Amino acid sequence: MRVFSKRPEFLPFSRPTIRQVEIDEVVATLQSGWITTGPRAERFERDFAAYTGFPHALALSSATAGLHIGLLALGLRPGDEVITTPITWAATVNMIEALGGVPVYVDVHRDTLQLDERQLFKALSPRTVGIMPVHYAGAPCNLDPIAKVACAKGLWIFEDAAHGVGTRYKGRHVGGDDRLGVFSFHPIKNMTTGEGGVLVTRDEALAQRLQALRFHGLEKQAWNRYAEGGTPQVEVVLPGFKYNFMDLQAALGIHQLASVNEFNARRRELADLYDRLLAEVPEVEPLGLPHFDHFHTRHLYVVKVLESAGISRDTFIARLKARNVGTGIHFRAVHTQPYYAQKYPQWVGKLPVAEWVSERLCSIPLFPLMTEDDVVYVVEAIKDALAEGR
Repeated sequence: MRVFSKRPEFLPFSRPTIRQVEIDEVVATLQSGWITTGPRAERFERDFAAYTGFPHALALSSATAGLHIGLLALGLRPGDEVITTPITWAATVNMIEALGGVPVYVDVHRDTLQLDERQLFKALSPRTVGIMPVHYAGAPCNLDPIAKVACAKGLWIFEDAAHGVGTRYKGRHVGGDDRLGVFSFHPIKNMTTGEGGVLVTRDEALAQRLQALRFHGLEKQAWNRYAEGGTPQVEVVLPGFKYNFMDLQAALGIHQLASVNEFNARRRELADLYDRLLAEVPEVEPLGLPHFDHFHTRHLYVVKVLESAGISRDTFIARLKARNVGTGIHFRAVHTQPYYAQKYPQWVGKLPVAEWVSERLCSIPLFPLMTEDDVVYVVEAIKDALAEGR
């Protein structure tokens, strides 16, 4: 029997891939004297639009900022209902709530944890205005049936593609099937700008309104008003926010985006190795793959700690930490969070799959800088953690 040997250094759940090319670009940006929104941010938007195939890409300070002004631009009003999934980061629901909207949940598929599109019709009411599907862990949700419901009922779709840079659904990049989509560049994502996000749309009028909402209500480009040839005169067309994206962020993003396919390929290799090794560990169940044509970028490697493990998910996490393995939880079901459970108690107990997985989810390390030996170590640590006390 093989004896487990604890590694001396901690393996984090995630680590961004920052290379010399990004460092050099950041330094060049600092030396240029132009560090806020400027030519690099503009270039990044063009590059992202070209990469995804959507005509309009608006970079922002965060994906949460994108959710906020996206919902505003779509016309969300107090009392309007938006259908979404409970298995998402709270920002998705927070922005609905912050604008006076009402989140309405549909449960998720047990295998993929994607929104269960079969349950959409029963979630509809006369107050429903839109659907916010979330592409989870690097895989797409099933967009065609969602679009069919939205079209039949005159609803908009706003895709939360925070996990979705490079993800494809039936050959097309996620994010812009309907009115709007948002992506995240947080450091744990498949590419990073430190913090940041981007909205994509095919709708020129919507893009123009979003541009104004993003930066103080200025509808026209304003970053070059202090540059040679610019003019300091500006016009405010609506009350906007300060959610602009800096050249310092773009300095990272330009090169991260150029390499994201390479990053995703490495993630897929490591995830495939996890798949093979964890097939020997029946106490944990990796996510299933969607049954339709798709491209999975393996943003997260999520496992469910099953009852047969004989321990809780939290004990599992603690035992892995003791073996120098970092983990994450993606996510606790939003409707069980204290604020939402108190305000909307009718949902607690009504989403059985989401509540079941919410207590069992655990994300294990997955990032391009990992080695195959790291993956083997994590699986051996899982086996040893499960064997403890038996």
